[in-house]
Amino acid sequence: MKTITNSTKWFCMLCMMAAIQSCGIDMPKSKPSSFETLTVTKSDITLPMKFSAKMRGQNDATIMPQVSGQLTQICVSEGQQVQKGTVLFKIDSRNAELELEAAQANLLAAEANESSAKMEWESNKNLFHKNIVSRYMLDNAENNYKQAQASVRQAQATVNRAHVNLGFCTITAPVTGVIGSINYRVGDQVSPASQLTLLSGNEKMQAEFSLNESLIEEQVSLGLSKSDVEKYLHSLPDVTFVMKNGTEYPNKGRITSLTGVVDATTGTLACKATFPNPDGHLFSGIQGTVVLPMDEKDVMVIPQLAVVRLQDKRLVYVVQPDSTVVSATITTEDTGNGKDVIVTSGLNVGDRIVTVGANNVQEGQRVLYPEN
Repeated sequence: MKTITNSTKWFCMLCMMAAIQSCGIDMPKSKPSSFETLTVTKSDITLPMKFSAKMRGQNDATIMPQVSGQLTQICVSEGQQVQKGTVLFKIDSRNAELELEAAQANLLAAEANESSAKMEWESNKNLFHKNIVSRYMLDNAENNYKQAQASVRQAQATVNRAHVNLGFCTITAPVTGVIGSINYRVGDQVSPASQLTLLSGNEKMQAEFSLNESLIEEQVSLGLSKSDVEKYLHSLPDVTFVMKNGTEYPNKGRITSLTGVVDATTGTLACKATFPNPDGHLFSGIQGTVVLPMDEKDVMVIPQLAVVRLQDKRLVYVVQPDSTVVSATITTEDTGNGKDVIVTSGLNVGDRIVTVGANNVQEGQRVLYPEN
């Protein structure tokens, strides 16, 4: 029997491998992991802070009559855009006209009395210098003249008041804006307590909302001078207004008002953001959301998909040097963008965490990194 040499053995093995491959049998291969990982770093991010808001015209005016009477004419319609000075309503002016006529007649009588009193005083003054009348008569004539002058001024004031009351019978727009609901009809009796309509001065609109005290610099909430608050407001970024249907109003606004007193019940400060309204698309009373972009510097941002929620805890899986994973409990803040969170505790810069597949990984499982 012949001895099989080593070279013969290797030749046989190669032939066998070739035969296996020719039969279509695959050799086992290392499969890449379905998990993806991320190394934690710090970065800057802009957070869209959102606040519920209600829109009002910057110069909204409640239209109420200043005299009582019957409403005789409505000169505008609901939703109409009007300019400052436009006639809105007319009230029956007959009584006011009669009062004006009576006041003017009283003024004429008072002026006549003044003229007579003046002539008597001047006459007694001449007679007194000629020693014909006494000092008493001169002083009495002078007092009568002064009383007549006072009566003229009083009568003139009554005439002026009557003119004003007559003017109140015609109600004009105090600002440029849009007419709201008209609460009365022609023929109704109105008085100074009657709210005829609301005129929304809509050239500029104000979104009213409450700002959380924690978002305001400490010195502002403690109270600063007016000029310092104005500087702070000027440093804030532009804001946007999103309507309830999700439509974003195209014109940016500015926060223009910030109260210096924190509401003890809610812990918030009342704010107003002013928006230009050149096309009149914003109306008083509409509700929506004011979005204020706030910059966060040097924070740890990770994808939401890396966070596993377990009851009231939030976990991430940290990859160890041997490629196994260990869970870590973290605390987070929402970024508002729907895809990331800010880690406030539980992780360190340089930690490698599982992102894609985090919900499927188990404690101590070995993670193979995908091939590049």
